[in-house]
Amino acid sequence: MQEGKADATDDEIWAALEMAQATEFIRTLPEGLDSAVEKGGGNFSGGQKQRLCIARTLLKNAFIYVFDDSFSALDFKTEGAVRSAMSAKLRDVITIIVAQRISTVMDADVIVVLDNGKIAGLGNHETLKETNPVYQEIIDSQFYREEKAV
Repeated sequence: MQEGKADATDDEIWAALEMAQATEFIRTLPEGLDSAVEKGGGNFSGGQKQRLCIARTLLKNAFIYVFDDSFSALDFKTEGAVRSAMSAKLRDVITIIVAQRISTVMDADVIVVLDNGKIAGLGNHETLKETNPVYQEIIDSQFYREEKAV
């Protein structure tokens, strides 16, 4: 599987980094875009690594994008900014997002709720919020957790 775009220009890279909310920390690196990435991305935090992976993915113009728990290490504010910045690029393509956070999927056209590996619900956020007990339980647990963290 090919990721990114090997012949990307600096402008394309900066645009992808901007969508992924990664420009700020890349600009602080001594070598900028030419900085080395240690084995396993050891010189970056979990959230920074996720944003770099998202930027690399966004460089490629694809018909289908799959983000498998790609936002889990991002705080809620950064996640929202990334999803908002990506929305124009992903508007006319198929995007599959695997996530545990309701905030990550609540704007999706279709959400598939899984419970013990089986489909427990299918619909948009509003429908599932009103009709699906598993989805409601997830909302309740996440809302409580977010409220306690404040």
